This record gives sequence, structure tokens and C-alpha cells, in this order.
Amino acid sequence: MRRFLITLLIGGVIGLGIGLYLAWVQFPVQTVNSPIHDLSANDKDRYTVMVAQSYLTDGDTAAAIKRLSVLGVPNVPAYVRDVTERFISSSGTGSEVDIRPLVALSQALGYFTAPMQAFAGPTVTPAASR
Repeated sequence: MRRFLITLLIGGVIGLGIGLYLAWVQFPVQTVNSPIHDLSANDKDRYTVMVAQSYLTDGDTAAAIKRLSVLGVPNVPAYVRDVTERFISSSGTGSEVDIRPLVALSQALGYFTAPMQAFAGPTVTPAASR
């Protein structure tokens, strides 16, 4: 039994040493600044919501388009429409707090579809123009 424990301990120390060598010397983690268009679909949706909330604050559609163009989508207004409709149709995806800014941005970009009508509140006046 004693010989077994000593063998196990030596094997564990050797394995730990090899593992640390491989992790720190041979194959270390490399941090890369990934571009924003490589985000997951869920993270892109969250970013779109943040841009829509920013639009409600400043009312600048050109800035919103510029912020969303870094996602690499070919048609930003259609993308906002699609995200908005997806948030509306998926009960678990977004709350009304997220949907209302998306509807306002989509409407400002020229897309106001039937599903969006239930979430269109009174005309939103951006803070910058008050």
C-alpha cells in the first residue's frame, strides 16, 4: 500500500509538472483583440439594444447607423427591424424595456411593421432636441 501511494504521488507530481510546462511555456494563452463583428448573435443583439437606447438619448440616427455598421451587417435598417421583430416574437429574448428603444430606432430608420405597433408609445422626443 505504501509503495502504491508513493508511486501515485510521484506520478501526480510528474503529471502536474508536464501540465504546467505545456500550459505556460509550450502553449500559453494568447489574448487577441477580436473585432466586434465576431460577437455571438446574442451579444450582437445586446449591442443593438444599447445602440437603440443611445439613440433615445441623443436622437442621432446617423450615429446609430455608424455604431451598428461595425457589426458587419449589409443593411443596418433591415438588421434593426429583424432584431426588433425577433425580440417582440420571442418572449424570453427581450423585455418591453429593450423592445421600445428598438421600435423607436427601427421607426426612425424607416421600418415600422405591424408587430411593432403595440410597442410604439407616444412620439419619442430625443433628449438632445428638447
